[in-house]
Amino acid sequence: MDRDVLLDRVLRPSPPLKPRTLLVVLGFFALANLALSASFVLHGAWLILPFMATGVAMLGWAFRRTLIAAAREEHVTLTASSLRIERRKLDGRRQDIVLNPYWVRLEMDEPPEHDSQLILWSHGKGFRLGTFLAPSERASFAQALRSALWNARHGR
Repeated sequence: MDRDVLLDRVLRPSPPLKPRTLLVVLGFFALANLALSASFVLHGAWLILPFMATGVAMLGWAFRRTLIAAAREEHVTLTASSLRIERRKLDGRRQDIVLNPYWVRLEMDEPPEHDSQLILWSHGKGFRLGTFLAPSERASFAQALRSALWNARHGR
């Protein structure tokens, strides 16, 4: 195995707020909803309570999903003989993809747009990378990977 690493990057989504901060925000939102609900109940509109509680529950669910989604990552390692992508998915499983850098074609819009995808093509199969990155981060990584792939193909 070739040990000369041309590119070694770990791609992660932007980190969310800390769990404690999310709990404080959720608590504040719950208290505000409780006060507003109490006002409606005092005026006889008690049916508002389930809807307000559902709003708080959905915000809590969204915060939890954000924390889970932040655990995703893609570790990209390029040597002259292999391009290895190790993915950690949302459910905790890992997926390894190993490609020959000589046959990899990188595709991304130039100039990159908000919905531009970074796709690696090899032997008719496409692999998306960095779907969770901001467009500028994705474009920067694509440029670094394109340069490293060129170096791998030309023995530099």
